[in-house]
Amino acid sequence: MNTQAPPRGKQWTRTTGWRVRVLLLVMTLAAVATVYVTNRLLTDRFTQNTRNRAELRLVLYSGNLLSELRQNAIVPQLLARDPALISALNSGDYQLSTQRLISFVTEISAASLTLLDKDGRTVASTDRNSIGESHRAAPYYVDAVRSKDTVFKVLQRETGKYDFFYSRRIESQGNLVGVIVVEIDLAKFERAWAGISDAVLVTDSEGVIILSTEPRWRGLTEAEALHHEPVASAIERAIQATADWTQLPADAYVKGEAVMRVEGRVAFRGWRIASFTTYASVREKVNGFLALEIMGFAILLALAFYFLNRKTAVRAALFQRESAELRALNRRLQREIAERERVQENLAVAEQTLAQSSKLAALGEMSAAVSHELNQPLAAMKTYLAGARLLISRHRPEEALSSFQRIDDLIERMGAITRQLKSYARHAGNTFEPVNMGDSLASALAMMEPQLRQRRVTIDQALPDTPVMVMGDRVRIEQVMVNLLRNALDATEGVEDAQIDIVLAAGDTATLSLRDNGHGIEDTDNLFEPFYTTKQPGDGVGLGLAISSGIVNDLGGRLTARNAVAGGAVFEMQLPILNAESQAAE
Repeated sequence: MNTQAPPRGKQWTRTTGWRVRVLLLVMTLAAVATVYVTNRLLTDRFTQNTRNRAELRLVLYSGNLLSELRQNAIVPQLLARDPALISALNSGDYQLSTQRLISFVTEISAASLTLLDKDGRTVASTDRNSIGESHRAAPYYVDAVRSKDTVFKVLQRETGKYDFFYSRRIESQGNLVGVIVVEIDLAKFERAWAGISDAVLVTDSEGVIILSTEPRWRGLTEAEALHHEPVASAIERAIQATADWTQLPADAYVKGEAVMRVEGRVAFRGWRIASFTTYASVREKVNGFLALEIMGFAILLALAFYFLNRKTAVRAALFQRESAELRALNRRLQREIAERERVQENLAVAEQTLAQSSKLAALGEMSAAVSHELNQPLAAMKTYLAGARLLISRHRPEEALSSFQRIDDLIERMGAITRQLKSYARHAGNTFEPVNMGDSLASALAMMEPQLRQRRVTIDQALPDTPVMVMGDRVRIEQVMVNLLRNALDATEGVEDAQIDIVLAAGDTATLSLRDNGHGIEDTDNLFEPFYTTKQPGDGVGLGLAISSGIVNDLGGRLTARNAVAGGAVFEMQLPILNAESQAAE
């Protein structure tokens, strides 16, 4: 009996089919192993990245919270020394106190300002409806009366929301006359945090939640909040957004956890801040890479079938070239995805940093401007007070009353200056009226009279016979004149026979020229830039001419400066003239 061997072609086919099956099985096992290892590695990596971003957000949140608290902590100390508020408490006249507090509240971004008399009754407040209420039993009043320093209090309303207060006692000649209360608006941070997918809470030193994106958590400890209010909480809402995870294998939960808890410290009275972050973004990123990987293995399998089914060298070469192009495209796609993710992360951090820097820069510029503009009236007030003291000691009360009247005018001017400085920082509309430039110049010279008399500066004036009228704000125009006179006075320091020539002329425009015989201007290009000054540190901050230029521009004119031919500097303020026709049209 003869055994017939199978044909050689059929044997080669069976051998080739076996090898192909083994090769496909090996590739499948390699793909599964690669996907599994990649999933573990990328999950760990993106989980750590998510944790790092959550920690960075907590640092920014706690920094913003601490900045708001520290910014408002100094307000009671400043307002407790405010002469106008002390005078109102002494006299019992509070007609202007509420308006004064309202003018302050927008600058310091507080929730409210309240002035209490020594009996705890509200006598002035940014909330006019609260005037007349008694706060005698309130902790912020009781503790402020007992303490010499600023007191911080946290009170919970019946609705569960917390209010935050700074308070400080106000003294006059060592006696208690009232209490200033500053309410801090920390609820704005809750509103800002509520716009993200994370849940954020802040606890005090006793572990009680005082701020939270979930209102029903307030007043509870963290354990109580998560135990009693888990269903409608922000955490559950975040988990419900990824409810399809329950249909996936256990590894889709990312180490078996549905959320990530990150805790940080707020450097204020033992406060702590915590956030809860979902793993949705981690799963999306991992799935994106796994999809690319699976697609790559699918392409390899397709190429394997394609290579086995094609026997010609030309088709094999074409296949290899196309495969190389696809791999290069995948690599470029991966690099582009990674680069865009890095750019988005850097952009988010840069935007938050820029916002905080802008706030701090605006606050610093406003503080410097207020200090600069109030120095001159304060110096004049000091001189008038010394003169009044001397007149009273010489039994000349009628003349002393004149000095007190000038001091009262200067106080009014200081209030007007603060309002104008606020408009310099944030452009707002003004009510213009006809202004006599000659009268404004006389008022500015009267304000500078003590300094001019002390320095023995000669003033030469050339004024027209008829009034020179412009349309504008008299206080702001006088503010520019005072700044120009002060600059001229500083420029002639150390000059013998110091002289300032003032010329007021009316033509197409109303032109006021001030010439001094000082040393002239060194840099005319940067003269009107903020914080540019040639004075010694402590003598000036370089805001006077910048503010003056802004005021003149707002009034439709221009402020120029040049060096005089015979020496010294010449400043010219040109404003649109108000003639009879334009006045009638107005």
